[in-house]
Amino acid sequence: MASTVCNVDELLAQAERDEAEKLRTITVDKELDLDFDLGHLLASDKNRVERRDLAEQKEEFLRSLARDNTQLLINELWKLPSERVQEVVVVKLPEQTTPLPREKPMPKPKPPTKWEQFAKVKGIQKKKKTNLAWDETAKEWRRRWGYKRGKDDTKEWLIEVPGNADPNEDQFAKRVTAKKERVAKNELNRLRNIARAQKIKVPGVGLAPVAKQSKDELSRAMGVARTSTASAGRFQEGLPKEKPVKATGKKRKFQPLIGDFSSEKTKQLDLLKLMDTKRPKMNMVKAVNKQMREEDREAAAAKGAKRGGNKGRRDRGPPSGARGKGKKGARGGKPTGGKPAGGKPQRGKAAGGKKSKPGKR
Repeated sequence: MASTVCNVDELLAQAERDEAEKLRTITVDKELDLDFDLGHLLASDKNRVERRDLAEQKEEFLRSLARDNTQLLINELWKLPSERVQEVVVVKLPEQTTPLPREKPMPKPKPPTKWEQFAKVKGIQKKKKTNLAWDETAKEWRRRWGYKRGKDDTKEWLIEVPGNADPNEDQFAKRVTAKKERVAKNELNRLRNIARAQKIKVPGVGLAPVAKQSKDELSRAMGVARTSTASAGRFQEGLPKEKPVKATGKKRKFQPLIGDFSSEKTKQLDLLKLMDTKRPKMNMVKAVNKQMREEDREAAAAKGAKRGGNKGRRDRGPPSGARGKGKKGARGGKPTGGKPAGGKPQRGKAAGGKKSKPGKR
C-alpha cells in the first residue's frame, strides 16, 4: 500500500486562495462608482478603459468587464427590500429615471363602441363572468363558450317544434341560419364602430335604396363583398366581363426590430449631421424657382399698374392747351352756321342763336 504524504501548508494556502476567489466574485473595486437605474436594470460605467488590455486580450477583457458590472448591479438589487412569494424572492423595482426613446409612437386609446357609450351614459357596469359553468346534463363544470362548452344546443339530436311554427319547417336548418345571421350582425356592428371612431363614410354593401351611389362606390362595395370571405376572396369566382378591383389604401411597412441595424445607424447619423449643422439644408432648385416666380409676379404687377395709369389719362380728355383750337364747331369753339353736321338747315333758330320771324330768312 503506497503511502501518501500531505503538506498541511499547501492545503491551507489552497483553502485561502479558494476563499479569496469566493470573496472576489461578489466584491468589485472601481475607481468611479457606477450610475444605476434599477427601474430599467441599467448600469452605466464611466471608468477609463485601457486600450492596451482591450487590444491584446479583447475577449477576456470584455468578459471580465461585463462580469464585474453585472455583479455590481446584482449587489445593488440585493440592497432593495425583498419578500418571498411562493418560495421565490421578489424585489420591487423603483421608478425609472432614465428616459428611453420609443421607436414607435404611443398607441392611441381604443375608441369606445356604441354600446360602451350607451352603458357610460346609463351607468351600466360590466359584470365579469367566470369561464366555467355548471352543465346539468353532463353533471360537470364546462366552458361557458367555445369548444366543448356546457349547454351546447348544437349537439342535440332532437328539437321540439314550437306551437306557432310550421310543422314541415326544418328546425335544424333554421337554427344554423339564425346563428349565421347573428355572426354577420356582430361583424357589421364591429365595422360600423370602426368607421364611426375614424369618422369616415363607408359605402353600403350592395344596393342601398336610400342613397344614390356612384360607379366608384358600387365597385368599392363589390370589392368589399368579394374580399369578405374566409380566404379574402382568393377562391371567389368572377363574372365573365368583370374588371379586377383596384386595391385601395397603402400598405404599412415596418422596419424589423431584430436584425441588421446598418440602415437604422445610417438614418440616425444623417439626422445627427443635419441637427449639428449651423446652416439649414437648402434646396437650391426650389429656392431659385421661388425667386424667379416672385420676380415675374412683381414685373406683372408693375406692368399692370402702368397700363392702368395710361388708361385713366386718356379718359380725362385732351390737355388744357389744346382746348379752343382746331376746326370750328369743335369742343370749346363756336357753333357752325346754317347747316349742322347732318347736312340739313336749321329751322327756328338763326345762326347767331336768335329766333327768326316766320316768312323771313
